[in-house]
Amino acid sequence: MSKDRNRVLERIGATSGIISPIIGFVCIITAIGSYQSFSWSNNALSDLGIIPGITASVFNFGLIASGLLAFIFAIFGLYAYFGRKNVGRIGSSIFAAGSLALIAIGVFNENYSPTHYLVSVAFFTLIPIALFIVTFSFMLTHQTKLAGFTVLAGVTAALPWILQFAFDYVHNVAVPEFVSGVVISIWTVTLAYKMLKEPNLPTA
Repeated sequence: MSKDRNRVLERIGATSGIISPIIGFVCIITAIGSYQSFSWSNNALSDLGIIPGITASVFNFGLIASGLLAFIFAIFGLYAYFGRKNVGRIGSSIFAAGSLALIAIGVFNENYSPTHYLVSVAFFTLIPIALFIVTFSFMLTHQTKLAGFTVLAGVTAALPWILQFAFDYVHNVAVPEFVSGVVISIWTVTLAYKMLKEPNLPTA
């Protein structure tokens, strides 16, 4: 495969990484707006996926589309960005697996128990793990700012869940889901933009 074609695929991946969170959160917010009974303290976001009509349709479409674009970002963008750096490739692969879990959340809504619970846990577990591994890859290439930003994103994405299990600060999980999702999205868009400007990491 030529370098030009590789660069095209990487740009497609990076662009997908920018579009993915936009589609996801537009659909989530639209679904929330369409369901007046939604409560941030008493609902999970996934509750929207089983509300008849436009609510479930928009919500589940958003997760599936966002997950697919995130998968493209991981495979064509993030994986290529790390070049031959094995640690980065491992992190990219785990991020891709987390993206597949996001797709599965939309496909297997809460009516599909316990599958829905398992894929939800997989998504919110795999993505922070991927970020921690990617942090190590950035450290190996002396990208200290990127490493610091990525580890902060990983910790911040995981922290709402740690606090939830430790202190049960809300009755349901919409808040930790949303906060974690926002943090992951900020990291994805930031790195995707950087990938468009700088095709590859420097060598260690």
